[in-house]
This record gives sequence, structure tokens and C-alpha cells, in this order.
Amino acid sequence: MKVAVAGCCHGALDKMYETLELLQRRHNVRPDLLLCCGDFQAVRNEADLRCMAVPPKYRQMQTFYRYYSGEKKAPVLTVFIGGNHEASNHLQELPYGGWVAPNIYYLGYAGVVRFRGVRIGGISGIFKSHDYRKGHFECPPYNQQTIRSAYHVRNIEVFKLKQLKRPIDIFMSHDWPRSIYHYGNKKQLLKMKSFFRQEVESNTLGSPAASELLQHLKPTYWFSAHLHVKFAAFMQHQTNSKEELPKATKFLALDKCLPHRDFLQIIDVEHDPSAGDSLEYDAEWIAILKATNSLVNVTQSSWNMPEKNGLHAKWDYSVTEEAIKEVLEELNHDLKIPCNFTLTAACYDPSKPQKHVEPVHTINPQTTEFCARFGLIDINDRIQQAKEEGSVRGEYEEEEEEEEMDSTGSAEEPSEYNTDNSGLSSINPDEIMLDEEGGDEDLSTCSVDPSPDHPPDFSASFSDIRIMPDSMAVSSDDAMDSTNEELEKTGVSKQVAEKSLNERPLKRIGGNENGNSGIKKIKRRNQAIYAAEDEDKTE
Repeated sequence: MKVAVAGCCHGALDKMYETLELLQRRHNVRPDLLLCCGDFQAVRNEADLRCMAVPPKYRQMQTFYRYYSGEKKAPVLTVFIGGNHEASNHLQELPYGGWVAPNIYYLGYAGVVRFRGVRIGGISGIFKSHDYRKGHFECPPYNQQTIRSAYHVRNIEVFKLKQLKRPIDIFMSHDWPRSIYHYGNKKQLLKMKSFFRQEVESNTLGSPAASELLQHLKPTYWFSAHLHVKFAAFMQHQTNSKEELPKATKFLALDKCLPHRDFLQIIDVEHDPSAGDSLEYDAEWIAILKATNSLVNVTQSSWNMPEKNGLHAKWDYSVTEEAIKEVLEELNHDLKIPCNFTLTAACYDPSKPQKHVEPVHTINPQTTEFCARFGLIDINDRIQQAKEEGSVRGEYEEEEEEEEMDSTGSAEEPSEYNTDNSGLSSINPDEIMLDEEGGDEDLSTCSVDPSPDHPPDFSASFSDIRIMPDSMAVSSDDAMDSTNEELEKTGVSKQVAEKSLNERPLKRIGGNENGNSGIKKIKRRNQAIYAAEDEDKTE
């Protein structure tokens, strides 16, 4: 079957679906499924806009609300994961996944589903080490910290996904797996994005959690977005034994959804011709959710997942064939995901703007039904209970402890990433402000452009095969081992590298807390999250 894969959508659903229709008219290519790798921006109304971690000028309604209201319907089944520019309050209603609109399905914090026999998994958000070991404690209304931490990947989701034993066909993450750039045209990547060089050379670009999952799951395809550049790689995995068949992963990062940008890719995926056309639950994933249900945490205290270190009575939460069989029997072997989409918020009305509506914490009936069906904890209900009991708040306390203790009693290690708790009115600290002139060309020979006269060819994206050496393997916990001295050293070298490698001037992004408004600051390397034509207007 044909699967379309899109990068950062940024709410431009009309543009995305119009491009698919154009492909059908010009090349007779009609995808059976559309996958979106985050920054989907399922914004229903003005309150949702207030829950997006972006500067106010980028809080634009876009077109999702028309699909939410029923005015329009997605012409193809769409499955997406969350990124770092989302209406977090909306997606938080569906921690285990669910329909955000008819024919548009969100995978949840992490999830696995099936379509026509193809097994599709994904993890939402981006990696930040200082939030990685916390529970999902955030809820609207968010403050300037929780509006960001709400979309940060947590160790429990990675732990659940690592319990999977059966093969995964397709996996999605928003940020790239760390080290993946060593398996594609790295020279061309650095030519286009020279400000990546320091992190590429120090092997710190991307998510160590995603890298850990890539090494464990070894999916046939892995798709990402986030950095707004197209990049293909081919990784040949090492085998654990002579009996194990070699596995390889085709990786592709997609550009953002904008006119004249290569944001869409069509691939052919082997499927089960006898399978139905409905999106289905994955029995092994449901069994894993049931097995790990006791690990759900809704506090902001840092804690570690169970591991074989003598501190935990149980550390293996993978499931048996018997447990999977029990799930199938519970469902009477009917794995079809019910089409139970429900409106849970008022839809945007252009004729009646409501700019001052505050977001509220909502319990979604889809999640209530899902949890009741499989005997799972409703995370949002647990947060509500905890708030009422006064043991946890939806916001950070004004005076938070400088060091938090994890479940083993050790202080949380410092993050290797620079963090920033400045207000949202100026800049999102997950990004930097850099010009991106000349950065729209492809990193591979394949493309899906609405205007070409030739159909897309995915196979041309991958040119060579490389095996990851053991020394390059990355664990998500490795990102928490650096000392303050190393951080300071990294910060200095990064500034030197940026200055020498970029002839284009850095854009000013306002003053810092010391009032040095004239200093050019580098927040992070994934710049140009929004429309390219707006970049020259950014201060």
C-alpha cells in the first residue's frame, strides 16, 4: 500500500491535503494512509492557542478547526504524533491516543497501532533531560514552565516501547534519533545547516531516547521532522547472535509544510491484503499498557524505570503470548478502533472571536472509555484527584527545590542541554534565531514536489549502508552524565563554532536578564520553525 509521510504540519491541513490531491491528479498516486511526524497543531479555538509554546505572533488559528467542527473531513486516514508546537491541552486529553477529528488519529504520548497489517509506532514530544524522569504532572492552565514541559518525552514512554518484542514496520519521532546523521550524507547536511556542526561532531544532536529506541526496535522505516530539513539515512543494525537475521532501518526526516518545500514523501509498504481498511489496536501494545499500568506517575518528582540492578523486584515488563491472547479474547478478536470522536471544546468561530478564554483541564470520553475497557489508569483523572488532594499542582511552585531526588535517592544530574525559563513573549527556548537563506534544497535525490513531472521515488534516498559501532551507541541516560564544567566548555566551543562557520549574521532576539539587548544569543539549533517568508521580519 502507499503511505504518505509529512513533516511538521503546523496546522496547515488544507495545504497538506491539497498536495495529496495534486499528486493524485498529476501522477495517479493516491495514498492509503498519511503519517505526520509532529507539530500537527490540532488547534480548536483561542484557548488552545494559549497552550502552544510559541511567541504570540505565531499563535495563528490555521485550518484544523474546520476538520474538528465537521466542516471538512480528512480525505485520507491520518495518523500523527505530537511535537513541540502543539495545543498541549488538546493532546493531553488523549494520553493513550484517540481521534482529534473524524479520520485523524493521535498516537498519544507513545503508541502502536495497525493498519492493513502494517504495524505503526511512535513517540510524541522532544527530549529534554531535566524532565525525562518526571511523571506527566502538567495540566492546563499552564505556566511558562509547564507549557513546555508538557511536550517533553518521559522515560516511562520509552520504557513501555522497549517492552515490544514483535517487529515494528514504521516508527515516528518528532526529533531525530541521536547519531542518525552518521548514516546519511552528513557533509551535505552540514553544508546546508552549518550550525549543526558542533553537535554533530560531539554526537549530541538529536534525542538519545529516540536513539535507544531505534537500536531496540529496529523498525523497517523511521520518520522524523523537527529540524526542518530533509535528510535520508540507512542504518544496518548489528545482530545479537549468529541465528538472528540482519535488520536495517530506512530513516527519513521531512521538511516543514510550506509551499515549495519538500515536506511530503510517498512510500510503498508491504501489507496484508486480507486485512480490513480500519485502524486497529495492537494486541501486544495493549498488553504492555496493562502490564505497566502500576508504573503511572503524575508527580514532578524524578524517578527511574525498573531495571536489573538489585533495586527492583521486577524489571522485565514485556508480555507473554498468553497475555496477548487474553487481550484478543477480551476484544473477541475485533481490534478495530472505535470511531468515537467527541467534541470536548467549543470550535473557533471567525465571526465571534474569544481571545480571552482560559484553557481548562478536560477529561476526554475517549480516554475514559479506553481506560475502562482495558483496566488502565486515566492519567488526567489521576491528576485531577491529586490536585484535589493537594499533593500535586498544575503549576510549578514559585520556589521549587534546586535539586530533585530521584527514586534511588540521588540528585538529578544536570542537563547537557542549555535551558531557558524566559517568558513566551519573546522566544521559545527550544529554538534559536538564525537566517536560513539557501536552506531549502534537498539532502537527497528523491522529492515529492507538487510541480514536478516525475513521480516520487523513495528508494533513491538511500545510497549506502553503515553499521553503528558499539562506541557510538547512545542511552537516554547518557544525556544526564555531563558535569557543569563540561557544559561550560561545550557552551564556549559552540559559540566559537557558530561564529566561524556562519557567514550569515545571527538575528537578535531581545535582551537577556542582564539587560544586554545588543548581544546575539544562540538558544538552540532548530531555527525557522515557521514560515520562511516571516524570517526576515523576526527581530
